[in-house]
Amino acid sequence: MTDETNVLEARDVTVRFNGQMVLRGFSMSLKAGRKAVLTGPSGCGKSTVLRCLLGFVTPESGTVLIDDTPLTAETVWNLRRRVAYVGQEPDLGGGVVREVLERPFHYRANASLRSNLQRAPEFLETFGLAPSLLDKEAGDLSGGEKQRVALVSALLLDRRIFLLDEITSALDPASKGAVAEYFRRRENVTVLFVAHDAERFSFADQVLSLRGPA
Repeated sequence: MTDETNVLEARDVTVRFNGQMVLRGFSMSLKAGRKAVLTGPSGCGKSTVLRCLLGFVTPESGTVLIDDTPLTAETVWNLRRRVAYVGQEPDLGGGVVREVLERPFHYRANASLRSNLQRAPEFLETFGLAPSLLDKEAGDLSGGEKQRVALVSALLLDRRIFLLDEITSALDPASKGAVAEYFRRRENVTVLFVAHDAERFSFADQVLSLRGPA
């Protein structure tokens, strides 16, 4: 299900680090419920796009909007709470997986969603992980297990916008398929996938190709 509202948008965004152009005039927009894949060679600026959309990088020029609201120093904290980000190499911190998943709910902003933790075993199984993983030390997880636990953690927070950076890079084909199928069925969330294997997300409404600044 989609509507005509742009929930995620970049307008003519330019980013420069240490005098070097990283993004030049990048624009994109995603309406509610839409899915897009951002592709391109290593170093072309894909992760910088995500950091701009999260408010971690301030563009030299251009505007980022979430739910039609410009992302600024005044709005960033409120808007960031609407977005879930999962990186390619997530840092889960210490403790067992159960503690990792509980940690975000210690914050007042998420406390009202604590009952969502009951769904953790269900989500783990959806992505090919046994519920017994809840009692495993996070530091002992494989790269693919860490990616899926980080994804489960994000899903438990009920965000409507997902920024997913190569989150299937360490997964076997079956697990990659499970992740793709889950988001294909989630018509009520908006997703930007950063991926080298765009064909894995063939259901996406848009494919955005970055080639780096000219």
